[in-house]
Amino acid sequence: MAKSNLLETAGLPGFMSFLAVAFINAMVDLGHKILIQNTIFKIYDDAVQVGLTAIINALILLPFILLFTPAGYLSDRFAKPQLMRATAFAAILITLLITLAYYQGWFLFAFALTLLLAAQSALYSPAKYGYIRELAGNERLAPANGFIQATTIVAILSGIFIFTILFETQLSGHQYSNEAELIQHIAPIGWLLVLLSIVEFMLACRLPLTKSALPGQRFDWQRYRKGHILRENLRRIHRQPVIWYAILGLSMFWGISQTFLATFPAFAKIVLVEDNTIVIQGLLACSGIGIIIGSLVAGTGRKGHIKTGLIPVGAIGMGVVLFIVPGLSSTVAFAVTILSFGFFGGLFIIPLNALIQLHAPTDQLGTILAGNNWVQNIVMITFLMITLMAALAAVSSQIMMQAIPVITIIVAILLATRAQKAKQA
Repeated sequence: MAKSNLLETAGLPGFMSFLAVAFINAMVDLGHKILIQNTIFKIYDDAVQVGLTAIINALILLPFILLFTPAGYLSDRFAKPQLMRATAFAAILITLLITLAYYQGWFLFAFALTLLLAAQSALYSPAKYGYIRELAGNERLAPANGFIQATTIVAILSGIFIFTILFETQLSGHQYSNEAELIQHIAPIGWLLVLLSIVEFMLACRLPLTKSALPGQRFDWQRYRKGHILRENLRRIHRQPVIWYAILGLSMFWGISQTFLATFPAFAKIVLVEDNTIVIQGLLACSGIGIIIGSLVAGTGRKGHIKTGLIPVGAIGMGVVLFIVPGLSSTVAFAVTILSFGFFGGLFIIPLNALIQLHAPTDQLGTILAGNNWVQNIVMITFLMITLMAALAAVSSQIMMQAIPVITIIVAILLATRAQKAKQA
C-alpha cells in the first residue's frame, strides 16, 4: 500500500518536471554558497572562519524574512507555475552577474550577490510548496513532501560534491594569497551555474497550470512598510495551534542545523587536521543522506495518513546524536553520526510540513507557507547571530560544538511544554 502510494504520487501529471525544477533551483542556490564558503575555508581559520560562514548563511536567510509578505501575496495572487517561471528567469540574470564577479575577482560583490540569489529563492519557495498541494491533493501530501524533501537533499548533496570537486580541481596547481585571486581561479565554474539556471527555466515552462490566479486586491505597499500586513499574517498563523507549533518545531530544527553547519567545518579542520574541502563538505553531506532516508520513511504509509508519532522520535534522536558529536575524533565516526542526525531530522520535519499544508485554508496557503519561511528564518538568523557573536568573542569551535546539544535540549523542552499547555487549553 505504501509503495503504491509513492508510485501513484510520482506518476501524477507534471510531478516529475516539478521535482526537476526544485532539484536545479536548490543546486544553483547551493552551488554559489559552496564556492564562497570553500573560499572562506581556504583563507581563514577557527573563530574568524565560523563568523564569516555565519554571515554568508545569514545573507541567504535574510530575504526570507524581508520578503515574507510579498512572497505570500504573489503565491496566492498568481498561478504558482507562472511565478516559478519568473523566478527561474531571474536566476539566469543573477548567475550571469555572479560569473562576472568571479572573473573580475570581486569577492565582496560575489559575497553580496548571495543575498540577491536568496531573494529569488524567497519568492520561489511559497509557490513551490503551495504547488505540491495543487498537484498531489490532501491525500498524497505526506509522500509528495517526502519526494520533494528527498529531491532537495539529493540536489544539495549533488551540489556539494560537484561544486567542491570542481573547486579543488580548478585550484590545483595555482597559487593564491587572498580571496580575489582564489575566485579568479575558479571563475569558469560560474558558467555551470548559468547553464543550470537556463535548464531550470526551460523545465519551469513545462509545468502544468493547476489553478488560475485567485482574484484579489493590489498589494498595499504602504501597509507592508508599516508592518500591518506582517502582523495580520502572523496572527492568522498563530490562531491555528497545529500550524503554529509545527512551524516552531521546524524552526528549532533548522536553527540548530544552521549553527551546526557554520561551526562544524572549523571544528573538523582542527580535530581531523584536514584542509581538503571535499572531505569536510562530504561529512556535512552525510546529514543530507540521512534526511533523504528519514524523509522517505516518514513519507510512506497509507493514503491520507501523516505519521505524527515520528515527531518525538526524531526530536529525541537528534538530541542524543548532537551530544555524541563533540567527543568524536575520526572521519568515519563523524560520517555515521552526522548521517544519523539527518535521519532523525527527516523523521521530524516531514510530518510537520505535511501538517502545515493539510490544515492551511486553500486561499491562505501561500501566505501561511511564506509565514512558515519567515518564522523559520527569524529563528535561524537568531541562531546565526549568536554564533557570530561567539566567534567575535573568540569562542573556539570546540566550545560551540559542546554548547549546541545543550541548547537543543532546552529549546525542545520549552517547545514541548508550551505545545502541551496549548493542547490542554
